[in-house]
Amino acid sequence: MTNTLTAKEKADGWRLLFDGRTTAGWRGFRQQQMPAGWRVVDGALSRVAAATDIVTNDEFGDFELTVDWNLASNGNSGIFYRVTEDDDVMWHTAPEYQIIDNAYNKEPLKPAQLAGANYDLDPPSRDATRPIGSWNATRLVVRGPHVEHWLNGVKVVEYELWSAGWERRVRESKFKDFPRYASARRGRIGLQDHGDRVAFRNMKIRELK
Repeated sequence: MTNTLTAKEKADGWRLLFDGRTTAGWRGFRQQQMPAGWRVVDGALSRVAAATDIVTNDEFGDFELTVDWNLASNGNSGIFYRVTEDDDVMWHTAPEYQIIDNAYNKEPLKPAQLAGANYDLDPPSRDATRPIGSWNATRLVVRGPHVEHWLNGVKVVEYELWSAGWERRVRESKFKDFPRYASARRGRIGLQDHGDRVAFRNMKIRELK
């Protein structure tokens, strides 16, 4: 069943970020309310009309997150972590697990812009996506500086925040002009409104000690 926890998951510390029926626990980025363009459709938290990025009410430091997503053809979105609201837009402060149709034709894609990437910094090791229209399964593990991106059971990216290599890649990226980028040790989970239809379900998280 979707949007439910097993007894073992509960015992292991998992909780739902989305109950499958309401938008409780979420709000617009730098807003108090949920944007009208995000709605619950067929048990999924869906971006269906122009809105803005959304974030969890709660903050997380070290955690494991699992979520299923379904993206429109030629669509683009993303999952952000340790989001703060110190800047005008979410991507100025938070790293992104990239969600995109790898056949995206609105602009040429670099390897570090493909699905599963640490956006603009670390490309996925392979294309592990399922066909557009299918549900894809993401797992994101964040423990201190260590981060893993999993896609459909495949670990596609692994990196260390704040390492020498990380700092070099940031200096060579579009994030070089944003001094607060990826600096927070704790923050919100964010879902991106990039102008395309995207749906999320089975959003589960557990904090890591």
